Amino acid sequence: MSYNVSKVVLAYSGGLDTTVAIKWFEEQGIEVVTFTAELGQGAELDEIEKRAYEAGSSKHYSLNLIDEFADVYVAPAIMANALYEGEYPISSSLSRPLIASKLVEIAEREGADAVAHGCTSKGNDQIRFDVTVRSLNPELKVIAPTRIWRWTRKQELEYAASRGLRIPESHKKYSIDSNIWGRSIEGGAVEEPWNEPPEDAFEWTSPPERAPNEPEYIEIRFDMGVPVALNGEKMKLSDLVMKLNSIAGKHGVGRIDHMESRVIGFKSREVYEAPAAITLIKAHKDLEKAILTRRELSFKEIADREWTNLVYEGLWGEPLRESLQELIKGMNKYVCGEVRLKLFKGRLSVVGRRSDYMLYDLKIAGYDEGWYPTDEEARGFINAWGLYSVMARAVRRNVQEAWVGGSERLAH
Repeated sequence: MSYNVSKVVLAYSGGLDTTVAIKWFEEQGIEVVTFTAELGQGAELDEIEKRAYEAGSSKHYSLNLIDEFADVYVAPAIMANALYEGEYPISSSLSRPLIASKLVEIAEREGADAVAHGCTSKGNDQIRFDVTVRSLNPELKVIAPTRIWRWTRKQELEYAASRGLRIPESHKKYSIDSNIWGRSIEGGAVEEPWNEPPEDAFEWTSPPERAPNEPEYIEIRFDMGVPVALNGEKMKLSDLVMKLNSIAGKHGVGRIDHMESRVIGFKSREVYEAPAAITLIKAHKDLEKAILTRRELSFKEIADREWTNLVYEGLWGEPLRESLQELIKGMNKYVCGEVRLKLFKGRLSVVGRRSDYMLYDLKIAGYDEGWYPTDEEARGFINAWGLYSVMARAVRRNVQEAWVGGSERLAH
């Protein structure tokens, strides 16, 4: 390897890939500074730090970024109803630009030549890290050891064992990434798309059949598109998300299994747990439908999809993402109110909503009493509304009949 690098800052998860990377860098004669971001993954930061030093790190940083992640990254994702391909709440995708920005800050502070991550050449995360770092500091080199050595998981485990590196048991079976917004599970048995994911792959959610036998009702209050209270209790977003992960997960809500279109150019079977994300996006979307006009909703679906795709594709620094985010935030100005949901055996249902800004009016929409257009008003609206369609069909029918008639005369 010829990188002309003397010191590197490594995003360290404590798992197999990055633990092996520390030792590998050391054997290349490169000093390694490690950095772990606390994003609510429930990791033992002291244990991760200990493992980093054991593997050869010269200095370790542990930063609690939970609130920053929630306020700066998760909040706009809720406002954008961010579900990639309608399924995945971009939990890992959202965290990468934040981690990358801290990598750059630490590298500049430590005088490092490069930053590094544990992403493989098959994944989307390599794009997210590489592009974000380049956009923040083009002078820094970005190194991905797993792209260089291209070992199988078995080969990595053999390397770790030969160097006496401690690898957590859970990371030997699956590749896990988690934060408050979701947990992704890759590798092992979940790679076969025909097989049902094994129960030992899940940690946050109960199997629906073993969830409580009684439904639970919850109420979520939104202010300008952002959740601010759960069951009447005001709390900061990070606390609300973590509490909701526990409540919804207990009822088996939030399991996701789908065939995902990776940026890198192929399909992959992805399994996630995201109880709070699925619950909050469903509630937010329902409240939007009650408040925004039909045209606003139609246009916002386009903006939401494009914002989500840009984040998923690793383009957090793309100016269009910033512009779309401002637009989406503006469209959430009046998305204030409460949504009531029912959780039961893996099912999540919106059963009520209320807001001072709702466009629903029982005096207009009700069938038992209230406003009704007159017959004349109804017929006038219908005639005007359908005029384009009626005229188009009439004109095309007449032209077609004239063409057929002319052809028959020519034939005789």
